[in-house]
Amino acid sequence: MIELQLLIFTVIALALLFDFINGFHDSANAIATSISTRAISPRNAIIMAAILDFTGAMVSTGVAKTIGEGVVSSAELIDEKIIVAALIGAVVWNIATWYFAIPSSSSHALVGGLIGAVLVGTFGEIGFGGLNSAGILQIVIALIASPCIAIASGFVVMRLLLLIFGKMNPHVVNQRFRKMQIVSAAMMAFSHGSNDAQKSMGIITLALVAGGFLEEFEVPMFVKILCAASMALGVACGGMRMVKTVGGKIFKLEPISGFSADLNSSLTILTATLFHLPVSTTHVVSGSILGVGTAKRVNAVHWGVAQQMVTAWIMTIPITAILSGVIYFFVEKFF
Repeated sequence: MIELQLLIFTVIALALLFDFINGFHDSANAIATSISTRAISPRNAIIMAAILDFTGAMVSTGVAKTIGEGVVSSAELIDEKIIVAALIGAVVWNIATWYFAIPSSSSHALVGGLIGAVLVGTFGEIGFGGLNSAGILQIVIALIASPCIAIASGFVVMRLLLLIFGKMNPHVVNQRFRKMQIVSAAMMAFSHGSNDAQKSMGIITLALVAGGFLEEFEVPMFVKILCAASMALGVACGGMRMVKTVGGKIFKLEPISGFSADLNSSLTILTATLFHLPVSTTHVVSGSILGVGTAKRVNAVHWGVAQQMVTAWIMTIPITAILSGVIYFFVEKFF
């Protein structure tokens, strides 16, 4: 019993660390465009993002249930060691990609970590039976489709705005949209919290069900508050390394294009949250910026940077799966 309690506390601590790093890593998603266009100061942007991330994290638990019940076939088939290994693998990958300023997906890292740890942890007993193939397919489709949708809708939104405001004085247009960017950045921060913080909620609740502390998969209020606070704290600590990549290296943003990217991203993410689908905010924001940039001028987009990001996205799930699978052997020996 003491060992089980230690494992549960370890899972909670690692999940909150993952949430903190997620907020730190992904804070650029909500504020990069508004900072890069000087619509708002970095300090005020980070404070606003932290508050709205916390608020967004408290509104729903649908994504948490998808993560907690969609990757594993049954909570009874896994133990806390598997979850610990999955979280360590995801955290290591997030720190590595943050260090090299690569906007990779925390969602991909967590899903990959779970897949690898579950496969290795249950392979001798049930093999691939520990994985929920239908649920994983649904999650992967959402993760892949969301940036593609963001690119297409970002293109459409930007083209519409150019049709409406294209003949006006560019200086006047940018001045107006610089103020509107604060609203779109606030929407983006809220949507980020509504989707990303729930992933750790799902992991902690999965561990509580697997350990027998909960009879059914229902996210407790204390888990919601802890995850929301950890995410908000991570955002508050900032992530200016990522702001430079997301906000300027893909495409040189102006207030009107920054507003378009944020508005499009927030609506895409909120729609996914409404349907209980986990998506990568990094993918969605980057996709929106690509779509917006293409709508203005195809050769204005730095496609080399975009290619590096896509490579990181593709690599994330297999690398974190392998990493978490290896880590599981050490976790099993330690506990």
